[in-house]
Amino acid sequence: MHEGVNAAPPGPNAVPVRLQSFLAFDFGTRRTGVASGNRLLSHATPQATIAAAGSDERFARVAERIREWQPDALVVGVPRHPDGAPHDNTRAAERFARQLRGRFGLPVYEVDERYSTTEALAGGARDPDAASACIILEQFLRSLA
Repeated sequence: MHEGVNAAPPGPNAVPVRLQSFLAFDFGTRRTGVASGNRLLSHATPQATIAAAGSDERFARVAERIREWQPDALVVGVPRHPDGAPHDNTRAAERFARQLRGRFGLPVYEVDERYSTTEALAGGARDPDAASACIILEQFLRSLA
């Protein structure tokens, strides 16, 4: 992994204090949940889920969100098997994180997002992708406290 991308939630010293606002993504091949949040409130707000057929369309929508929200850094949920082992979606999310960093030049942090969709559905989320992105971002923000 390269600098700015972490497999586990970073400790408070791993994320510079100057990074205050974040956009988080729950990557999916058809739908990508989005949430915004900041360090001060340690709270995430769901944003409209990106429904995109292909990579170019997805990144165009991500670029719109980045222009709108002007985050200091990005957070990507990375799914794993219950035992922590990677699978195909793990590699796809990690690739998405690398592409975000390369395209937008922002720090990108990866968060283990096992069970975020299950938690979102159990909470009655109308948009489980956006709710999962909130769960991912709030987990990240808690790790900074």
